[in-house]
Amino acid sequence: MHLYVHVPFCARRCSYCDFSIAVRPEVPTAEFVDAIAAEWAGWRGHPAWLDSPTVDTIYFGGGTPSRLPPAGIARIIEMVRAERAVDPGAEVTLEANPDDVTEARADAWRRAGITRVSLGSQTFDPGVLAWMHRTHSREQIGTAVAALRGAGIEDLSLDLIFGVPDALTRDWRADVEQALALDPTHLSLYGLTIEQGTPLARWTARGDATPVDERRYADEFLEAHRLLGAAGYDHYEVSNYARPGRRARHNSAYWLRRPFIGLGPSAHSGFGAERRWNLRAWAAYQRAAARGGPVVDASELLDRSAIRLEQLYLGLRTTDGAPTADVGMAASRWVADGWATILDGRVRLTPEGWLRLDALVAALA
Repeated sequence: MHLYVHVPFCARRCSYCDFSIAVRPEVPTAEFVDAIAAEWAGWRGHPAWLDSPTVDTIYFGGGTPSRLPPAGIARIIEMVRAERAVDPGAEVTLEANPDDVTEARADAWRRAGITRVSLGSQTFDPGVLAWMHRTHSREQIGTAVAALRGAGIEDLSLDLIFGVPDALTRDWRADVEQALALDPTHLSLYGLTIEQGTPLARWTARGDATPVDERRYADEFLEAHRLLGAAGYDHYEVSNYARPGRRARHNSAYWLRRPFIGLGPSAHSGFGAERRWNLRAWAAYQRAAARGGPVVDASELLDRSAIRLEQLYLGLRTTDGAPTADVGMAASRWVADGWATILDGRVRLTPEGWLRLDALVAALA
């Protein structure tokens, strides 16, 4: 079993964010933990529960999970352990904003059972941080890394965002090099996208922001691939790089279609052909959980064609690739165009192919 816990609370909405969040000056810790406990109890008797006696990974995502007091995180982990065996070597990840990290919190997280922290750095450029509505400074990134290591949390991932508008004059290479200087075990690099309903979408609609062109977007993606590869990182998934032995085990479970349970507002769960997702808004989710009712918003069963397409898409996201037979005649065209290689009966996309991932898979539907 792989367990995801969505903590929606944020101090502020970032300019590009369309996730399910709840901006709160104070986190309603007791109400949140009680709601998570009620949902967790509702899984008893479900086949996904009965067939998965051991929890292999736990991931606190958000939102801003680091705003949940360490005692709340500890209570959730204890709740899981009370019902299920947690593997002694389980990967337990907490997403954190740099400005939430202190020596005391880092120590409390480690004692609660956190083994890995994914730090939402996004950029080291002060102007871009302000444009993104981030609440931390460039200096707080390094301070946070030092505090986490001082507490004994060595498995650290940094997030960076590429493809920001040219008008911001951000030096992408400098961002990557500053991240490398902190020597994280893992990096996740995400291209900026414009999502409806976000501040960025409104800025773009009225001409206050101009999206980066496709060439610049591709150049930054490929430059990061070169820089991180030269520094010894394995580009093992389209957005992720790791030191040897430090791949994100929780996220890898998604790409391998392992069973996972999601708790919290908007959280998704998947097992076999079944998919379900929770009520998106915190208030609606909390009310449903408090009544003891279902918190599921909707569900679906994937047919054989949808499962095949999902397997192709998830496989091609990674360096494991997909069976050549499943890709079919398109494989040879991709190789000729420099978008893929074929080895041991599997098609593996090149970085140039990853830039076209969505379109390539859509053509196979």
